[in-house]
Amino acid sequence: MKKLTRNQTFMLITVPVLALFFCFNTLPLIKGLIYSFTNFRGFGNYEWVGLRNYADLFTDSRVGRSYLFTFKFAILATIVTNVISLLLAMGLNSRIRAKSALRGVYFVPRILGGLVVGYIFGYFFTYILPAIGQSMGSDALGSSMLSNTKTAWIAIVIVAAWQSIAQTTLIYISGLQTVPEDVYEAGAIDGATGWKKFKELTFPMIIPFFSINMVLSTKDFLMVFDQIMALTKGGPAQSTESISYLIYNNGMGGGQFGFQSANAVLFFVVIVAISVFQLNFTGKKEEQL
Repeated sequence: MKKLTRNQTFMLITVPVLALFFCFNTLPLIKGLIYSFTNFRGFGNYEWVGLRNYADLFTDSRVGRSYLFTFKFAILATIVTNVISLLLAMGLNSRIRAKSALRGVYFVPRILGGLVVGYIFGYFFTYILPAIGQSMGSDALGSSMLSNTKTAWIAIVIVAAWQSIAQTTLIYISGLQTVPEDVYEAGAIDGATGWKKFKELTFPMIIPFFSINMVLSTKDFLMVFDQIMALTKGGPAQSTESISYLIYNNGMGGGQFGFQSANAVLFFVVIVAISVFQLNFTGKKEEQL
């Protein structure tokens, strides 16, 4: 039997992976792009409508509300996640006992599925928290956060951030461990302590890791779906309907497959544009430092 060369071995490994990627990623993307120019309902015949779907996106009030909610949610969740994660990372990177065990405990939320976490927190927000609020005589906590249009989105932020903090914290820990100890020793001689130490020594050294976390967090939160599916299903009164949930709900079961395909294409462009902007912005900050 003829022995495979090095290049042939690499090709044998790469080709099946590329084929699977094309079938389950690239091909659906191309088909979705094609459907975005049609009035396809998800079944039956369809006609070409050109750019009408894209034009209608900018006049559809429901689409506008979903974009507004998604951006509001993503901005707050990204800030909360990164602030808490950075604080936890600094604590877990310090000289404390059982650091490895604590890191494992903090990573547990990331192992659980988004739907599972959502259903658990849904029970908590619907039954346990109101019961605690009523026993304390608190009107604010006496009813479910998920039933109020003003607080439902905050509950989703809490759940999404709680689950995302694990991975973000580990990335920050990796960044903190790359900071040489002699940098802190030199800074201590110059009187850098507390906030000054973090601002002038620690943060500039971990900006690449901060960039990674900001891009990943923003992308994940913009695409929020599982938590909304489990907690509110876009309610109450469509106040927590994210773009991803709207695309799924109206595209798959609402007879708007073509229209929501156009929405998905536009959303894809928006996410790419935001990610590129973030990388360029943080890249310039790295160069300045």
